[in-house]
Amino acid sequence: MTDLMAPETTDDELVVRAKAGELLAFESLANRHEKRVYSLALRMLRHEQDAEDVTQQTFLSALEHLDGFRGEAGFATWLMRIATHAALKVIRKRDGLETVSLEAATESTENDESIPHPEYIADWSQSPDELVARNETRSLIEEALAQLDEKHRIVFLLRDVEGLSVTETAAALSLSEANVKVRLLRARLQLRERLTSSFGDPASRIKQAHHHG
Repeated sequence: MTDLMAPETTDDELVVRAKAGELLAFESLANRHEKRVYSLALRMLRHEQDAEDVTQQTFLSALEHLDGFRGEAGFATWLMRIATHAALKVIRKRDGLETVSLEAATESTENDESIPHPEYIADWSQSPDELVARNETRSLIEEALAQLDEKHRIVFLLRDVEGLSVTETAAALSLSEANVKVRLLRARLQLRERLTSSFGDPASRIKQAHHHG
């Protein structure tokens, strides 16, 4: 019998076995992806108990709707979508806002096509996602991430922090790939501007010119 926890056992194989009623197969999927789901929830919610609740809800929902998983995207992408939706519901409850669908929460707007020009531009030795991985800078990055508006922060988290591809991120959020790319660029530019004072090379900093009519 194949070891369910063996690295060579793919998600697809485990999903097939879980759909056939093999509970251990689903438990193996949960064990494999639990840290990733929790990490995303914690970064979105910045509260451990809420992140734990969302993680639990994600896997309960995944088990409940497993028969509806058709595999158009990977199992991990499907989980990220469920977790993102669950976390957004928590955020809206906190803010006293009406709970809306994930599509409505991340829908395109006309302004998405305009790219902001940073107030300062500086050369970095590392990209924002590389800086996220450094323990000594994580708190500064997390603070800067918290200042991003929700739709840009979520795209950055899925693409640059969790490592989903543009295609997977688009599938997780029900957005077009073009829209994901625009939002990701906006998020990176905003983060770069906010962190220039900490990580930028002052010698290469360029103040953007302002034109008054």
